[in-house]
Amino acid sequence: MCRLGTVRADTLYAMNRDESAYRYPAGEQALPALETVEHCSGPNPSASVIWLHGLGADGHDFEPLVPQLAWPGAPAIRYVFPHAPVRPVTINGGMQMRAWYDILSIDSDRGHDRQGIADSVSQVEALVAGECERGIPSGRIVVAGFSQGGAIALQLALAYPHKLAGLIALSSYLLFDGELEKRLHEVNRDTPVFVGHGTMDPMVPFSMGQAVYHRLQTLDYPVEWHAYAMPHAVCPEEIKDLGAWLKVRLG
Repeated sequence: MCRLGTVRADTLYAMNRDESAYRYPAGEQALPALETVEHCSGPNPSASVIWLHGLGADGHDFEPLVPQLAWPGAPAIRYVFPHAPVRPVTINGGMQMRAWYDILSIDSDRGHDRQGIADSVSQVEALVAGECERGIPSGRIVVAGFSQGGAIALQLALAYPHKLAGLIALSSYLLFDGELEKRLHEVNRDTPVFVGHGTMDPMVPFSMGQAVYHRLQTLDYPVEWHAYAMPHAVCPEEIKDLGAWLKVRLG
């Protein structure tokens, strides 16, 4: 069986092709800290995975995967699942839901809420910094995300100024692709990336996942591509592959 994750609300199909700023500074006012759900696979964790859910879900969405990602002899890992802020989502009729940013339209250069994206990146950066303050080096932190959460994970990790252990983008897409090369930070140019996508995804088309892989491949990132016969979801085969990938990065 496949885990459906955010199928109930993630109705995004199109990318923003606006070629202006790739990432804005966060707003002038201090942003609230994100609420999180945490699971440690053992005492005294020596690594962390910060995992962002998709549109309309919450931090509990991927909790059940934690024991499935373990391997014999694995170090203790802290999994941090933040809740996105609740905000109206224009494309869903202004309905209030957890979202990393508003989606204004699917057919316009104004299709993404730039300030919302910047604010979410800043809030997740604060989580990474928080893990470092708790004693986890940034080189032992993986940033992961599903769908809209994957877009924020990509936005953050590719530009992050401190070395990360890895980046996971599941059923996701790149934001502001035309500005990507301006935003890359050299310290993470050799950071491993796992990109997975369902071949039957009706929410974020398979071609978008392929585009993430090919774009990073052309930029010489160590990126792995995984395709699965599933919809907008994760499935047992993908979970198995993720566990093997994490073992290499954090084992």
